[in-house]
Amino acid sequence: MAKVDFTHVPYRGSAPGLTDVMSGQIQGMFDNVSSSFELVRAGKLRALGVTTRERSDTLPDVPPIADTLPGYETSSFYGVGAPADTARDIVDRLNGEINAALSDPAIKLRVSELGAIALYGSASEFGNMLAAETERWRKVVELSGARKE
Repeated sequence: MAKVDFTHVPYRGSAPGLTDVMSGQIQGMFDNVSSSFELVRAGKLRALGVTTRERSDTLPDVPPIADTLPGYETSSFYGVGAPADTARDIVDRLNGEINAALSDPAIKLRVSELGAIALYGSASEFGNMLAAETERWRKVVELSGARKE
C-alpha cells in the first residue's frame, strides 16, 4: 500500500529477530505485541505503530499505522484446529469449552495483559475467517511479486 521496498529476513521466532533489531543487525521488524511490548515499555525497543485498526490497550501511546496509511490493517491470531474427520459433537464440545475458558475474567485479563484480544465464535465462523484470511494474503503475495524459492 505504501510502495515501500522491504527485504524479508525470515527468523525462527520473535526472539532472534528482536535481538537483531536491538543490536542494529536489522533496521526493524513487524512483531506481535505480546512478544515485544515489555521491550517497548523498558525503552529497549521503539514501537513505530501497531498494525490493528485501533490502538492497542497494551501500548496505548503507539498509533495505528492506519493513522498514516489509511486502510492499513492486519493482525495475527491463534486458533485451535482438529483433523477434518473429527466428529461434530467433539468439535462442538471443544469449541464450547474454549469459548467458556476465554470468557473467564481471569483468562480475559491475562490475554489482555499479553496484548491480545480474545475472540469467540463457532468452529464454522473460524473456518470462514481462515478462508477469508487465506484469500486476503493470497492477493498480497500476488501483488508483491513474491515467488516460491
